[in-house]
Amino acid sequence: MRDVIYLDRMEQAETLLKPQRVEVLRQLAAPSSCTEVAEVLDQTPQRVHYHVKQLVKAGLATQVSERKVRGVQEGLYQAVARSYWLSPRLVGRIGSRDELALGHLVDLAEQIQVDVAALDRSSELPSIGVSGEIRVLPEERQQFLTELQTTLQDLFTRYGGAEGDAFRIALACYPKGEDR
Repeated sequence: MRDVIYLDRMEQAETLLKPQRVEVLRQLAAPSSCTEVAEVLDQTPQRVHYHVKQLVKAGLATQVSERKVRGVQEGLYQAVARSYWLSPRLVGRIGSRDELALGHLVDLAEQIQVDVAALDRSSELPSIGVSGEIRVLPEERQQFLTELQTTLQDLFTRYGGAEGDAFRIALACYPKGEDR
C-alpha cells in the first residue's frame, strides 16, 4: 500500500467523491471481504460489492486474494493508498495565471502534490520543509518581493548546473488572511 495516490483523472474523482465509497475505502485499509465491510457499515454485501467494484475499476482499491467460504470464492480487497490527493485541475479555475496571482499558488501547490506523491518513501529522502511568517509594511512589500526574488535567482544560478541530484524548490508567499 502506498502512502499517497495523486488523482488527476475525473473518473477517479467521481468514483471517490461519494460518501459511501469513502467509508468503504476506509474499511479497506486492511484486506477485507465485502461481507466483512458490509457488517461494519451496516449495509448489504451486494451494495458494498458494487462500491468495491467501482473502486477497483478506478484504481483506488485492488483484490489482494481469495478464500473459500461455505463453498464460495470470496475476494479480499484493499485500498491502494492511505491517502488520496485530488488535483485542483479537476475543479478548474477562472482567471489569471500570472505569477503574482493566487491562481499561480494553486498551480504550485498542485506541482508539489504531484512530486511528493511520486516519491519513494521506502528510503531516507534528502528533503527539507520550512515554514514561517514574515511581517512587511505595505510600503516595503515591493522591496521585500524583489529581494526575495533576487536571493532565489542567485541560488538557482549558483546551483543550477546540469550535474548532480535534481531538487525542486518551491516558495509560496501570500497574505496570511484575516490577521495581516
